Amino acid sequence: MKWMDMSLQQFQDALASNDPTPGGGTAAAVALGQASALTRMVVQLTLGKEKWQEGWKAAEAAEIVIGNVYQRAGELAQLDSDAFDGVMNAFRMSKTSDEEIKRRKESIRSNTLNAAKVPYETVLLGMELLSCQAALAKHGNANAVSDIGVASLLASAAVKGALFNVEINLQSLPADMGVEMREQCSHIRSKCSEVSREIMHAVHDRMSA
Repeated sequence: MKWMDMSLQQFQDALASNDPTPGGGTAAAVALGQASALTRMVVQLTLGKEKWQEGWKAAEAAEIVIGNVYQRAGELAQLDSDAFDGVMNAFRMSKTSDEEIKRRKESIRSNTLNAAKVPYETVLLGMELLSCQAALAKHGNANAVSDIGVASLLASAAVKGALFNVEINLQSLPADMGVEMREQCSHIRSKCSEVSREIMHAVHDRMSA
């Protein structure tokens, strides 16, 4: 059964088990999906409401981003687990000859690189979502400002959690593999924190207005 086909309780039980999957990468992708869903709720509570007309532009922009994230997040949750299984299968390959050892090594590296690429997509989508939440926090429906706050916390957790998974996989690979990801991780983490703080300040400001 795929993770997104499970009930919330079933998935939570699977996450709590001693099986290696689902793990942190899958949880990060699920968090991203929840963040996009909650953001969509705020969008719907803003669009068409005359009182919140100032936030319509932000809501429309957010909906475009959500369209890219909502379904894909669930797919990434499954792909993350599949990628880890691919790495484990590569480690189980036979190594009784030089040719088998070579094939096993190449398979381990290619599957490990894939296990970094999957959460990296979660990272990039999470940053897209965060980038549209700030304006929604400032100008969207003020009655739902706490919800956009929670959505941004989930998006931030998705980004930073997925970054852990990117980095731990890249650490076991040669320096010439995953170069772009290596170069971007530190910058993305800093940018994520910066945008998250901006959203939190906007949320607190509107709650105290």
